[in-house]
Amino acid sequence: MIGKLNFLEKSTRLDLSYAVHQCARFAADPKQSHGAAVKRIGRYLVGTRDKGIILDPRAHSFDCWVDASFVGDWNRVTADIDPSVAKSRTGYILAYGGCPIVWASKIQKEVALSTTEAEYNAMSESLRHVIHMMQLVDELQVDRKWTMFDGAPNVHCTVLEDNNGCCSMASLPKMRPRTKHLGIKMHHFREHVRKKLISIHKLPTQYQLADLATKAQPEALFVAQRESLMQWESEGKTRAELDRGLTQELLPSSHLRACEIIEHAEALNQHASLSKS
Repeated sequence: MIGKLNFLEKSTRLDLSYAVHQCARFAADPKQSHGAAVKRIGRYLVGTRDKGIILDPRAHSFDCWVDASFVGDWNRVTADIDPSVAKSRTGYILAYGGCPIVWASKIQKEVALSTTEAEYNAMSESLRHVIHMMQLVDELQVDRKWTMFDGAPNVHCTVLEDNNGCCSMASLPKMRPRTKHLGIKMHHFREHVRKKLISIHKLPTQYQLADLATKAQPEALFVAQRESLMQWESEGKTRAELDRGLTQELLPSSHLRACEIIEHAEALNQHASLSKS
């Protein structure tokens, strides 16, 4: 059952990434509660069996949504016998042309000592895939004359992150006392940031779509993130409705698509700041 769910999750159902990976961790020695969790995923799939990912390509390059759950699986009861509960979880979604193409939810390989380090670990992991994909597209455009859009977009990646410390550390090449233990393997993408091939952007947590792959979410937030990425709501909409504008003064009541969040990240940041004040 876990094998079939893994295949489905990696193919078209990125909304299952966190739940399936959590179940896979206990496949070697499952308990009754783990069987109940798998059945719950099955019931969710029965209710959404006619759904998948709606792809609506747009004329821009890579976008990477990345997040981490700092020691999100900690359990004091099993901490002595299961060291993995002290590790944080990485979640990222890589899109090209506004269409998700790679996503993952996985436990980090080493223990992070702070939220910023956990987030930076996740960013480093996701950008290894991003840089490889950017190089691949560069080769295709030069050697094969391959284009996805009329007028090939610049090969550039916009990274969406909701942790201030992580954004600052990734964008400014400066070592700090509490982060000097981070080695070169964590800073491999800084040269791409310096060359402006990768740009790091702060995003309000409620619009961080990679949260879908890092932790169990309240139902309303899970549905909003799922709709933003998989665009189920767009099935009954016209092109004019899909291409509606978003102003800073009035945010739409329906769920924003991922491409809309990226295009109006600044407006959303301002809106989130006004809401807090």
